Amino acid sequence: MRVTIVMGGSEFSIDVEPQETVLNIKQKIERLLSIPVASQTLAIWGWELIDGLDMEDYPIINESTKIHLNINSMPALIEEHSKIQITVKFSARKTTFEVEKTETVRSLKEKIHIIDGTPIKRMALYFSGQEMDEEFRYLTNYGISDKAEIIVFLKSTARMIADPPTRRLSLAVQTSSTLLNAATIPLDISDSSTLTELRRLLVTNKILPPDDYIFIHKQRIMRENCSLRWHGVENGDFLYVFKGTVGPGRF
Repeated sequence: MRVTIVMGGSEFSIDVEPQETVLNIKQKIERLLSIPVASQTLAIWGWELIDGLDMEDYPIINESTKIHLNINSMPALIEEHSKIQITVKFSARKTTFEVEKTETVRSLKEKIHIIDGTPIKRMALYFSGQEMDEEFRYLTNYGISDKAEIIVFLKSTARMIADPPTRRLSLAVQTSSTLLNAATIPLDISDSSTLTELRRLLVTNKILPPDDYIFIHKQRIMRENCSLRWHGVENGDFLYVFKGTVGPGRF
């Protein structure tokens, strides 16, 4: 099929095969325009196309599709541009690490717990003198950007609060064209369920055949042992599933 590539204010068309990978398409563009593959990001409606997947894995692509080509100023993956470096400061120590811009307060607490071992229930996070007390707000909602410093206070046992109650989510799992003819599968599941549990539910109920899959939520590849709450999945959201595996170092 022939698709249209949009770059800035100009457009051009190229022929692609359904079984071609996104990486192959980038290599064609490199030969045509001398733009290095590492500097290219291909996207449809803001959804980045992943190098290792085939064109037929995206049910939204057809001959009328316009694929947007963005040129990165540095040869880096789009995920790198979405990360910020923050410093987490305790009373007697501090640590610096990278987080996603779409990180929530809750997922940041979980990361601190994994890295430092501090109990989540005892954490109170502060930025610029304000307590970040809304678990499901994004860090950016609190004005946090690159190089920000977040202070961790430890609550006394008397002030510890329980984990937020679990919620039932009604969401939709959208498969690719190679799976169930691009079906939309409604699902009701707890937000405390992990991606591993969600995958097992779909396979056990024979909604998906046993295979390797990549799950994507809001243009982000989801992580196996992290909960839907950790990923920021909300009521009514779509999860996109494709055949494939995530290569080493993807995260």
